[in-house]
Amino acid sequence: MAAPTIAPPTEPVARSHWIDDWRPEDPGFWAAGGARIARRNLIFSILSEHIGFSIWTMWSVLVLFLPAGAYGLTLDDKFLLTAVPAFVGSFLRLPYTFAVAKFGGRNWTIVSAGLLLVPSVLTAILLRPGLSFPALLVLAALAGVGGGNFSSSMANINAFYPNRLKGMALGLNAAGGNLGVALVQIVGLIVLAAAGGVAASVEPRLVPGVYLPLIVIVTALSATRMDNLTHATNDKRAMRDVVKNPHTWIMSLLYIGTFGSFIGFSFAFGQVLTTQFQTATPLDALRVIFLGPLLGSIARPAGGWLADRFGGARITLWTFVGMALFAALVLGASRWESLPLFYVGFLALFILSGLGNGSTYKMIPAIFRATEADPNEARRLSSALVGIAGAIGAFGGALVQIVFRQSFLGYHNADAAYVGFIALYVLCFAVTWSVYLRRSRLPV
Repeated sequence: MAAPTIAPPTEPVARSHWIDDWRPEDPGFWAAGGARIARRNLIFSILSEHIGFSIWTMWSVLVLFLPAGAYGLTLDDKFLLTAVPAFVGSFLRLPYTFAVAKFGGRNWTIVSAGLLLVPSVLTAILLRPGLSFPALLVLAALAGVGGGNFSSSMANINAFYPNRLKGMALGLNAAGGNLGVALVQIVGLIVLAAAGGVAASVEPRLVPGVYLPLIVIVTALSATRMDNLTHATNDKRAMRDVVKNPHTWIMSLLYIGTFGSFIGFSFAFGQVLTTQFQTATPLDALRVIFLGPLLGSIARPAGGWLADRFGGARITLWTFVGMALFAALVLGASRWESLPLFYVGFLALFILSGLGNGSTYKMIPAIFRATEADPNEARRLSSALVGIAGAIGAFGGALVQIVFRQSFLGYHNADAAYVGFIALYVLCFAVTWSVYLRRSRLPV
């Protein structure tokens, strides 16, 4: 009797950038080409999200070079200019999550990357002395479109990878996007330092101008190198179900403490530094502030790795302990007028917030694996919670700007803001300990 023949694994076939048959959990399918296609889409997804983060946070650089004499701005005006894109970006994260399944991951990446041209072109053309404050607010709000890219990018890559590799893929995707915050600050340093002297104070529009060709290139690469998955679907019922779960709001609070701190400090650090220490010029600030987002982005995958090894709740708990201690150090540095301690405290806050970003995201699927008997139900609710927590965490970043603004308005310094952050981290510590560690049997 002839031995039965075994059909070779079928390689994925793209039809006009649409893939109808996608089975990442099938080892044969994955080895026959699925891994290669997923990796290619991940690379260009990271590039698009990276540029999105840069455009979203570019006002953290621009406000440093809008002198009061030329633009008539007060300090509280500048904090509003950084709060507005953070608010808009947080609002867009939920619809961007749904857009991937509705329009296709490749198609929406093209749209979302192309939309970055709107704030970049308008800011490069219109930002000049004499522009009214309402017009500046509109330009800043338009930059918020970059904040939505994170959610659509994560939803898209989540569909490409098998469960055993999702953590790695999503961690790389998130970290690559977060690095865009550091990049725009480095670009600002190079461009504005090169402008020099008086020109540096009136040419901040050079910064978005540098990004115009990069956006065009990334959009073109997304169109030619990425794919859509026909099986990707939206589960709106999962959103309705997960908002009724108390873990949703607990994890959203913890994500405000971690990602909200990361993105909020990324927007505010330069302004706070130059205001608290009058000897620090905007260029001096740009020489150091990029280190915070850079180190925080690198720390994010490390937080996920530590959570895998020691448990997400434990790492998150100790992250908040460290953040409370270093926020207290920043408070002391402010009162003692110690610039070195101020740098050290803030850099530590960035690193710890990055670690916490990774560990809190690792907690989410672990919670539902422990509370739901059906693995499919656990995955469904986890995906929905990731979208909600991402939006609320970004909203927390906007609140950081408002807290700083109110502190300077009421007390002419940021001390009250630091006290508020310490209180938030103590609250997050207490919630993590009482819900997930004290007599809890949840393996999170």
